[in-house]
Amino acid sequence: MEESIPAGKVIFPSRRLSANGLEAFAIAKRRGYEGIVAKDASSPYIEKRSTYWLKVKVKHEDEFVIGGFTEPAGSRQYFGALLLGAYKGKNLHYVGKVGTGFDEKTLAQLYAKFRPLLREQPAFLDPPRERKVHFLEPRLVAQIAYSEWTADKKLRQPVYLGLREDKRAEEVSFPEAQK
Repeated sequence: MEESIPAGKVIFPSRRLSANGLEAFAIAKRRGYEGIVAKDASSPYIEKRSTYWLKVKVKHEDEFVIGGFTEPAGSRQYFGALLLGAYKGKNLHYVGKVGTGFDEKTLAQLYAKFRPLLREQPAFLDPPRERKVHFLEPRLVAQIAYSEWTADKKLRQPVYLGLREDKRAEEVSFPEAQK
């Protein structure tokens, strides 16, 4: 009797994408792979972390609308994380929050921009179910790096990169792969 293997529990060895590591990375990014494993071709297999085998993750970047923020916690000042969204048609959908990528100066500068944009009700069609959040008029756009999308269309491992002053919030739609 043949045993079935659960989905997602099989490792598929791959062939070399390219002899050039940068080209292999570009191919992995184009094909939507999570990343690549780079190996020193002359090294033996080692059953632990080593510099001979490196995992290089593909990071994605897109812009997202800032629709609010959470209260700061611990020693952080101004805010904890940004609440992010993207438009599908005329509706702003919540895609997750980002709490990394800020230094003290950036936290203060962003908070100063938030104050005149505060509003009582969320602009999101599907706001997050969290306490201690503050909603904003959806006018600011942030550039965000992330590893991938979750099954429920939320950002995984997002990092704040900066504000996009050249982009209007209404122009920010779901990235093509997520529509």
